[in-house]
Amino acid sequence: MREPLAQALTDRPFLVLDGALATELERRGADLRDPLWSAKTLLERPHMIHAVHLDYFLAGADIATTATYQASFEGFARRGLSVAAAAQALRDAVALAAAAREVFWSEPSNRTNRLKPLVAASVGPYGAMLADGSEYRGRYAASDRELADFHGPRLEALAHSGADLIACETLPCLREALVLARLLGEFPAVSAWMSFSCRDGAHNCEGEDIADCAAALDGFVQVAAIGINCTAPHYVGELLRRIAKRTGKPLLAYPNSGQAYDPETKRWSGAEPGVPLTLSARDWYDAGARLIGGCCRTTPADIRALSDFRATLMRESARPVKS
Repeated sequence: MREPLAQALTDRPFLVLDGALATELERRGADLRDPLWSAKTLLERPHMIHAVHLDYFLAGADIATTATYQASFEGFARRGLSVAAAAQALRDAVALAAAAREVFWSEPSNRTNRLKPLVAASVGPYGAMLADGSEYRGRYAASDRELADFHGPRLEALAHSGADLIACETLPCLREALVLARLLGEFPAVSAWMSFSCRDGAHNCEGEDIADCAAALDGFVQVAAIGINCTAPHYVGELLRRIAKRTGKPLLAYPNSGQAYDPETKRWSGAEPGVPLTLSARDWYDAGARLIGGCCRTTPADIRALSDFRATLMRESARPVKS
């Protein structure tokens, strides 16, 4: 099994994840009013995705997450794509991130004190395909078998896409995470992180104790990290502390900006974030987070600030201890 996260963490306090993809595409003028969300841009304007990936690498991201969160065989079929064409679109999303990485890495000055970035293939929840906000509620009507039938073909395509690892993200419930963790066993060379969307400082969006979720996933060797994403930042520290009590795996945190998303209007509401992620990042790091980034409504500027914060941590750790 490939273990890129463990290797990458050997000489740095934490890995910097990228920030939002879909909302960053919207900020740059993309129209994502579509059930495919960012995957719409994958089909229509892939150069925009390449540009966002590159900007995150330039900002300091160690890992790019692909434009496959809301991409699925079912969703592509509704757009008229064949199974073969849908599988190719998934591979193309990984190729876009990998191409942006190569452009970044081809400049020698970009390599100074840097890890060659990784590409994580995003696997969004079943609720994302429904495009009705179910990823923030859970309580699916689908059975475990139906969830496996949904996730299996996409996971297979991404497992053979050239991505360094899989990012199973915005999961609203343990049941779906366990379905994915078991499916990983069919692809023994691949590792993945499992990240939950949460409604408060103790529970995932379906209402399950996040500590119990961590404990249930702890025994899966291919689960390389467990954490939180697309959750209000002020909940993240307590969630991480609860997770850390039940697993020894690296933790990850990439919250949204703190605004609320309305699945009916497809709009974000609430005041613009007034507290930078970096002001909370030390708390998250102290709570065990070893992969830190941003989700919806975060930008390359946020990721640059996180990269600068990591540099500060590394300088602090390098200082000699006074006797």
